[in-house]
Amino acid sequence: MQAQNNSPLPQPGQELQQRGPFKHLNLTSEQKAKIKEIQTNTRAQIQAVLTTEQKNQLKTAMEKRKAERQQRQGQGQNQERREKKGDIFNSLNLTDKQKDQIKQIHDSERQKMQAILTPQQQAQMKQRRGEMRSHHQQRNPQ
Repeated sequence: MQAQNNSPLPQPGQELQQRGPFKHLNLTSEQKAKIKEIQTNTRAQIQAVLTTEQKNQLKTAMEKRKAERQQRQGQGQNQERREKKGDIFNSLNLTDKQKDQIKQIHDSERQKMQAILTPQQQAQMKQRRGEMRSHHQQRNPQ
């Protein structure tokens, strides 16, 4: 039996506090615990969909991404764009069935997380998402 920290996907929790869509929502300890549990379950479900080779590729790509992010932060180079998570998954050569399964897993995760948030937090999340899209469009005009 393998220890959980041998999982190819990074463990949830740290990014929940420091960055990401939940950063400015003033989550309660209970909400944080529930979200962490949902993220852990989501990672386990995705792991079950991937082949061993894909798990290894994902682990390597995520470790590389993390190291690059830490290096940029250490050098004050936050303007440089990092590889998107979607790009990493695209590099795994997923089958259509795997893509559908992972999409369903993510959709379910999103719904569960929304259910944990208060109406005010949901509104803040929606507003923040709109701001991020606007910012992204300004940085990357088509």
